Amino acid sequence: MSPWRRRLLIVSLLTVAILGALDHTIVSTSLATVAGELGALAQMGWVVVGYTLASTVLLPIIGKLGDAVGPRGVFLVSLVLFLVASLACGFAQDMPQLIGARVVQGMSAAGLQLMSQTIVARVTSPRERPRYLAIIGAAFPVAILIGPVVGGLITDHWGWPWVFWINIPFGVAALLLALVAVPKLAGFGRRRFDIAGSLSFATAMVALVLAVTWIGDPARAAASAVSFVVAGMAFAAFFLIEMRATEPLVPLRLFANRTIAAGTALSAIIGIGLFSITAYLPTYFQMAYRTTATVSGLVPIATVFGMLVSNLATGWLVSRTGHYRVYCIAGTALSAAGLAVMAVLPVGLPLWVPMIVMAVVGIGTGAFMSLVIAVVQSAAPHRDIGSMTATVNLVRQIGSTVATAVIGGIIGFGVAGLLPATLDAATLTPQFVQQAAESVQAQVAEIYGGVFSPVFAALAVTYAAGIVAAVLLPARRLSDDSEPVPAPSSEPLTA
Repeated sequence: MSPWRRRLLIVSLLTVAILGALDHTIVSTSLATVAGELGALAQMGWVVVGYTLASTVLLPIIGKLGDAVGPRGVFLVSLVLFLVASLACGFAQDMPQLIGARVVQGMSAAGLQLMSQTIVARVTSPRERPRYLAIIGAAFPVAILIGPVVGGLITDHWGWPWVFWINIPFGVAALLLALVAVPKLAGFGRRRFDIAGSLSFATAMVALVLAVTWIGDPARAAASAVSFVVAGMAFAAFFLIEMRATEPLVPLRLFANRTIAAGTALSAIIGIGLFSITAYLPTYFQMAYRTTATVSGLVPIATVFGMLVSNLATGWLVSRTGHYRVYCIAGTALSAAGLAVMAVLPVGLPLWVPMIVMAVVGIGTGAFMSLVIAVVQSAAPHRDIGSMTATVNLVRQIGSTVATAVIGGIIGFGVAGLLPATLDAATLTPQFVQQAAESVQAQVAEIYGGVFSPVFAALAVTYAAGIVAAVLLPARRLSDDSEPVPAPSSEPLTA
């Protein structure tokens, strides 16, 4: 590609990536308003769950489809669907209509995310790839930083439908850019589609998401347990099917390659180790450090800002030198050390102390957040780039979903079990604690510190396991060849 067309392509893909990432974070601020106006508070969670579930289930299917027919067509169709679904969300008259439109949005967002990364892989050399993937990957931390604020402003001044309709002008501009900039990339011909694998995977993911969604509700404890059993059985069936399929949805044979296995493990660790805890940090600092809701948001902002800077810096450095292994080792070590410090940090310190510590965790995670995608793509056969890109994203998303639910359960049950009889966990809000007596504030702070400490320690251990995975990466340089080198299936994991 010519330099100007490549720049145009990156601008188009970055615009789409920001739209997809913002669509997830910007909606969270308007949920209460949406539920109130549509009169369906009990169904509010499904606006998020439906989107997440649809995008997760479709990841491997869309990855395989992109390999078969070419990523350009899948990308453009996904973008059009995303715009139509955004329009439908704003015109929804009741909660079922909104949830249905959000499901379509989630499906199309999966296509946009995957095909953006696949297109970059198809038009760049492995050595160029980290820089461009880092630019596109910056959409996620940017969305976390500005999404809630933008969502609040739009909801307050324009009304909640504009939270969805704001996608239209930017999406149309991105579509026009994409029509010009995205090259026609051939697929790999007619390939037998893994229908049995798709059905078993969809069943497993639906059951898993339902299980983790219901796990904190005592009234649905039995349903959650049944869903976990169904998910386990469906995942077992999925792996058996994939091992025998001629054209598997997830090419398990490629995990014999050490680079692919270690890179995929590192991607899962990001979801488990950091994405899962970020949502709970404001609550922790409001309760343990007795801050306001506004001030408590500074710690996640510091974390995400560190992730953003590190992601862009390592992408640029790796594209210059070709060396990638050192950044994965240093990143996992930094994150493990930061979370270990959080586990032993006394509550009540000045807020800038945990801000710096969590910024270090963000820097460590950002060092390999987008990089592992480029590394796995460079090791995958050309015909399986879409499938392996989907797999790397999939394990991160599953890890984040499951770990978020587990951490939420630990916090909920842990705090409730340690509270004295005079305090009710169901009505324990930061506002109540801040207005309570000093002794009550100190007691609640100690309880939250005691509950969160082992959580931080467990996440530090998770990143410590990531150090092992990073060390297992081959000490090589990314190639300047425009075509990725097929991964030799004979390369053993223990080599």
